Order: sequence, then C-alpha cells, then structure tokens
Amino acid sequence: MVGGTFDPIHDGHKKLIRRAFAIAGPRGMVTIGLTTDRFAGAKSHPVRPFEERKRALTAFVRESGYEGTWSIEPLDDRPGSAVTADFDALVVSEGTAAGAVEINRLRQQKGLHKVDIHQIACVLADDGKWISSTRILRGEIDGHGRRIS
Repeated sequence: MVGGTFDPIHDGHKKLIRRAFAIAGPRGMVTIGLTTDRFAGAKSHPVRPFEERKRALTAFVRESGYEGTWSIEPLDDRPGSAVTADFDALVVSEGTAAGAVEINRLRQQKGLHKVDIHQIACVLADDGKWISSTRILRGEIDGHGRRIS
C-alpha cells in the first residue's frame, strides 16, 4: 500500500510508486490510496478534483508498465483501509513515516498483524530541498526538481 494526493505527480511520487511495485513483484498487488477532495482540502495549496487526479495517476501507472495488479482507492483519512485491510507492506517517504508507525499501532489494537514499513528517501531538487507539490505549485521547481527561472 501507498497513499498520497499525487497532485501534481512528481519524481518523488514516482519513486514511491516504483518502490511499491518493486516490493509487490510481478505477482503482487499494489493498492494506491488517493486522497479524496475533502481530505485533500486541508492542503496549503489548491488541489485538482479527485477524478482528475485519479485519471492522471492511472495514466502514469499504465504508462510505466509495472507488472502486477493494482488499484486506486479513495483515501478519506490518513490511515484509510490500511488499518483493516489484509496486506504486507506500506511504502512511505521520510515525511510520512510517522503515519506508518501509527497505522501499525492501530492494526495491533485491532488484533491484526503489523505490516512491513519501507521508507524511501525523499527526492531532492537541484537546490538540495525536497521535491514537493507545494514547491512545484509555488513555481519554485518543476516536477523533476529543476529550478524555474
């Protein structure tokens, strides 16, 4: 499982999704939680509607040619179905690792097994700071972390 707002999809998101498919392998299943409009509304920047983000995310996954099956599900809160679903691993970034620890705590309270947490390093922009949708939408960098003049 992996989750996010994915708007716009940038190199950090691509690394996160690529890692999820690598862990799942060709016979595995990747569930991508995509924040709903209500949940994404808490962002400090405007976010495209859920259906637009889902189309862009679907196109990215299909174009990437990942092996294995996958699905995109609405994410109404931080843990989403990760506290109840039967799965083996969460893929998170440095910025969301604490949420994965909390998911495992909630799973344990429900009598479910802990899942493996795979943390990726955030992708750095040319200026050495993390690539983020906020920075892209502010016009600081593009989706690859290059400065915009």
